[in-house]
Amino acid sequence: MSDAERRLSELGLTLPQPPPPIANYVGAVTAGNLVFVSGHGPWRDGSFQYLGKLGEELDLDDGREAAKLVMLNCLASLKSEIGDLDRVHRIVKVLGLVNSEAHFSRQPEVIDAASDLLTAIFGDRGLHSRSAIGVAALPRGISVEIEMVVELTAPLG
Repeated sequence: MSDAERRLSELGLTLPQPPPPIANYVGAVTAGNLVFVSGHGPWRDGSFQYLGKLGEELDLDDGREAAKLVMLNCLASLKSEIGDLDRVHRIVKVLGLVNSEAHFSRQPEVIDAASDLLTAIFGDRGLHSRSAIGVAALPRGISVEIEMVVELTAPLG
């Protein structure tokens, strides 16, 4: 078990199977020592969870749980691409999109749940640049979508 997965286990979490793409793309692509993880949603047990808008159907706690689930899915696709999460040198960038009603303005707090998970797993290597943006709609009515860029310790191959 990798150190990263051991830390996940200590948090009471496990990586799911990587979610299937919902259109014509792959979950992650490696270019040199960078991995670009596609936008993921809150997928669990064969379907999306936490559907709806923050500030209407969902509250801040729902959004934070959704963001944590999304990050687990991102990490599952990352592991599938690179084989071992201990190959992560640094989480470089996280982009979080939050399906928000017009007056909901707590997107950073929603995406903090994903950022907190990354730092709990990777320590200082999990500190990253980030954007947390409110949007009017997301695919399939999901509440949170996250994509990220990861630097590896060495290129794959």
